[in-house]
Amino acid sequence: MSSFVLSKLGTNHIDEISDANNEPSWLKDYRKNSFAIYEKLPPEVSPLYNKYTDANRMDSSQVTFSLSSDTTLPDFVKDRLSEISDNPSIIQIGTNISKINLPSELKSKGVVICSIHDAIKEHEEKIKQVFEKIDAKQDKYVALNNAFFNSGICIYVPKNVSLEKPIHIISSLALDQTSIISRNVIICDENSNASIVQEIYAPSSAKQQAYLEVLDTTVKPNSNLELVTLQAMDENAVNFSSRAANIAQDARMSWYLGLFGSHLSRYKVNNYLNGTGATAHDTEVVFGNKNQSFDLSSNLIHNAPYTIGRVLEKSVLKDTSKSLFKGMIRIEKGASHSESYLAGHSILLDKGAKSDSIPGLEILTNDVKATHSASVAQMDEEQLFYLATRCLSKSEAQKIIVEGFLEPLSRKMSYQIRAWISYLIESKWLGRDLKIKTDEQLKAILEVEETRYREADIFESHYKYR
Repeated sequence: MSSFVLSKLGTNHIDEISDANNEPSWLKDYRKNSFAIYEKLPPEVSPLYNKYTDANRMDSSQVTFSLSSDTTLPDFVKDRLSEISDNPSIIQIGTNISKINLPSELKSKGVVICSIHDAIKEHEEKIKQVFEKIDAKQDKYVALNNAFFNSGICIYVPKNVSLEKPIHIISSLALDQTSIISRNVIICDENSNASIVQEIYAPSSAKQQAYLEVLDTTVKPNSNLELVTLQAMDENAVNFSSRAANIAQDARMSWYLGLFGSHLSRYKVNNYLNGTGATAHDTEVVFGNKNQSFDLSSNLIHNAPYTIGRVLEKSVLKDTSKSLFKGMIRIEKGASHSESYLAGHSILLDKGAKSDSIPGLEILTNDVKATHSASVAQMDEEQLFYLATRCLSKSEAQKIIVEGFLEPLSRKMSYQIRAWISYLIESKWLGRDLKIKTDEQLKAILEVEETRYREADIFESHYKYR
């Protein structure tokens, strides 16, 4: 099969994808059932959010897919590979898994890093269980992914295994301008501990490309998973991501999202706190300019007692960019003594920028703590004037105010994550290419952030015993 266009998908394409990968019959049926749902659903399922959606910014007549895209490594990926060569990693270029680095000591412990197609062949029952948990009716683009995924990644961390180094996922669209529908699965078994850093890129393209993703995470009892996503795609690309975390007893899931690139970013995160003592933290940073649009949704579903959920999103918007933050805290009948907090805050740097926040609560039991907050504000002219009297230009003054706006958020991150996000913000502010590269500037930021991180530890220790 050469290629197929998003606007002209059909069951014949499912047959081609399934046959090319020699998939089991249950998966072909799963794809076809999902496609039937996809055809019926509107771009936005909820009538509450329908008038805000920008999903139609994705031009389905331009977005094309292929079973075998160009395997050439973009130059910025080559640079990044040389920097993470010592870390476990997996490189996805278009539909191809270009490289996997799994050190022998991790392989001997049972750690798995592979393509989703290999995972289906070698760990069929585990993957089938994960796939069946996802309800395609919840979102049109989840159904699309279920039906037509043509690539993907699987990571498994076995019971009682703690990873010292993060696993790096580098995903880039191919140079031939084809798009990806990626199905990614991450499983942390009991008493395990893992950190994963996902970087998403797209080369410059004359037509619209898309990285469409469904990411399922399973965090089993007493395990800990930290997932960092840094999205730095070309501004002519589109990025849709639907994510779910199933969090068991005494397990912890931490999301860190840094969204900077693409024409349209649509991210939906569902945290299912299924076991007593489960914890979910979701921290999101958005920096938009020009005509970018960011559509974010984060939901905390408390299904068990004594669970904790935290969502904090902050957007910085320039020019005519816009953001939409939607969030819901739902505490079920059997989830007493749960604590949950959800907040979305935006700062507008120009009159043409726009932001909407729609937080919500559904509380079905007593004896819980649940609050939400939202704010949208422009730059304070008095603050800008004060900084101007200190010989700062307007751009320099705005940058300092933005750093102060994001400071409370950054305290929740490790110094490494803070440095990466600061570096990407700096690159975007100065109009440089969006990519992570260990140059002198990043080294300087890392040095500052590491020092600040240590100082925070000192103060915490000091006040602990007072």
